[in-house]
Amino acid sequence: MPQPKVKLVVTGDDFGYCERRNQGIVDCFKAGGISNVSLLVNAVSAEHAADLAKRNHIPIGLHANLSEGLPVSQDLRGSTLLNKEGFFHGKMGFREVLQCGQLKMSEVEAELRAQVNRFCELVGQVPYHMDGHQHVHVLPEVREVFAQVLSDFGITYTRVPIEPGLKFGTFLPSHLRVFNAQVEKDALESIEVFHRYGIRWPDIYLGLSTMGKNMSVPNLKCALGFTLEASLEDAVNSPLIQCNDAATDSYRPVTAELMVHPGYPSQPHQGGCGEGPDDFSQSADRLHELNTLRDPFVLNYYRQRGIHLCAFKDF
Repeated sequence: MPQPKVKLVVTGDDFGYCERRNQGIVDCFKAGGISNVSLLVNAVSAEHAADLAKRNHIPIGLHANLSEGLPVSQDLRGSTLLNKEGFFHGKMGFREVLQCGQLKMSEVEAELRAQVNRFCELVGQVPYHMDGHQHVHVLPEVREVFAQVLSDFGITYTRVPIEPGLKFGTFLPSHLRVFNAQVEKDALESIEVFHRYGIRWPDIYLGLSTMGKNMSVPNLKCALGFTLEASLEDAVNSPLIQCNDAATDSYRPVTAELMVHPGYPSQPHQGGCGEGPDDFSQSADRLHELNTLRDPFVLNYYRQRGIHLCAFKDF
C-alpha cells in the first residue's frame, strides 16, 4: 500500500447533543465520511452517544463545553461561569464575561476537570484528544488552564483552529469572517502555551470555511488542496508544527484535522445541553453536511489524492 500524502482526521463535533444527531454521526462514520468524534459530556444524549461509540468502535475525544447549557460540576452554584438561570453564558456571552475580567479561572479548571472525569465514566478511558466547543479552549487565560488540565490527565492532542486559505473565503458572511479572524488570532496566541505543556495537534486545521451550507464537494476540494500543497518543508516552517522528529523524517505525511458537524437535525425541544436544541442543531445544514461527507465523489477524491482518514490515536 503506497504511503499516504495526508493523514486526515475528520472529526464529527457535538456528539451527544441529541439522539438524532448521534445517529447521523454514526451513519456518517459507517459510510466512511468521518473517522473520529468529539463528545459533549454535558449534552442530554451523551450516554447514548458513548454507547454508540463503544458498539461501533468509533475513536472518541472530548468536546469541552464552557459556553452552552448546564455545567457538569456540582460545585458551581453562583459561579462566574453561569448566568442567573444557572446556564453557561453562551458563545458570545462567555467571551464578553471573560473580556470584562469577571471569570474565575479556578471555576473554569473545576468544570474542565469534571468534564474529563465524566468522559472517563461514560467511555471507560481518558479521551484521545480534547478540544473546545465553540473554540473556547484557545481564549486568553482559558488556554493556560485548558493546557494544564490536558497535561495532568495525559491527553496528548488538541485542536488549533488556524485554517490555511481562510482569508480567501470571501463567500462567508461578514459576521462569520470577523468571528473566524478572532478565533485564529486566539489560536495563534495559544501555540506557545500548548508547546510549553507538551501538547500536540495536527499540522493543518480545516473546517471554518466548510461549515453548513458552505460545505460542498468543490469547497472541500479547495480546502484540502491547501493540505495537499503543504510539503513537509512547509509544515516544518509553519508555526503549527510541533512534531520533534519532523525535520528528520522526510517521508512523514502531513497530518490534518477537518472539523465537521453532520447529523440528522434535532427536533424542537429534543436535545441540547440543558436548554433545548439551538438553531444550529435544528438546521437542515446538519443533514447537508452528512450527505456531502458521505458523497462517493468526496470518498473517491480521498483515495485518488492519497488522503488517508484516521483518528488521533493513529498518529
